Amino acid sequence: MSKNIRSVSIVVADDHPVVLGGLITLLHADKTFKLLAKCGNGEQAIDAIRTLKPDIALLDVNMPKLNGLQVLQILNEENFPTRVCFLAASLTDREIVDATAQGAFGLVLKESAPDTLITCLHTIAAGQKWLPASLVEGASERLREHHAQIAKVRNVLSRREIEIMLKVAEGLSNKAVGRQLNISEGTVKMHLHSIYQKIQVTNRTSLANFAMAYRDQLATS
Repeated sequence: MSKNIRSVSIVVADDHPVVLGGLITLLHADKTFKLLAKCGNGEQAIDAIRTLKPDIALLDVNMPKLNGLQVLQILNEENFPTRVCFLAASLTDREIVDATAQGAFGLVLKESAPDTLITCLHTIAAGQKWLPASLVEGASERLREHHAQIAKVRNVLSRREIEIMLKVAEGLSNKAVGRQLNISEGTVKMHLHSIYQKIQVTNRTSLANFAMAYRDQLATS
C-alpha cells in the first residue's frame, strides 16, 4: 500500500446479499478503505453517492432499478468526481466498451481472486485505471467485427430479405412467413435461396443462428 494513501472512502452496491457481505468483509480487512454505505440496488447507490461523496463507488453492473452503467451515466451528467469500478459476474462486449467510453476506472470479474479486486481498488485510489487489456481490447475488436458484419448484411440483403431471415429465426415455416408478409410460399423460397447465396450459409439452421446473432440491430435497420 502506498504511504500517500491514508483513508479512501467507498460505497459498495450489489443486489446479491452474499456477494455484498463478502465485499464488506474484504474491505474491512484493509485499513485503506473507509466503507460509507452498502447498497442493494442502483437507486440506493446513486443516493448514497450523492449524499456521501465517496472517493470510489464499487458497483455491480447488473442491478435492479438502475444498473451500474446507468449510475455512471448519472454521475457523469452531474459531474461527480467519484471514481467508478464495476464488478460483474460477466460482461458483454457492449457493456465493456460502454463502461470504458463513459470513464469507468475499473473492471473486475467476480471470478477474480479477492487480491485482484483489492489491487484494483488501490490502483484506482492512486488515480490510475484498472482496465485489463484482455477484456477491453478483445471486446472492442469483437464489437467492430460485429458492426462490420451488420453493415455487410445491410448492403447485400434487401429489406424484404432481412424480414424473411428474421422470421426464419423465429422458427416460422415458409408458409407462415409468407402468410405474415402477404407473399406466396414460392416467393419465400426464392428469397431464401438468394439469402443463402449472399451471406454464404447452406441451410435453414445456419441461417437462423446467423439471424439470431444480429437480430436486434437488423430489426431496427
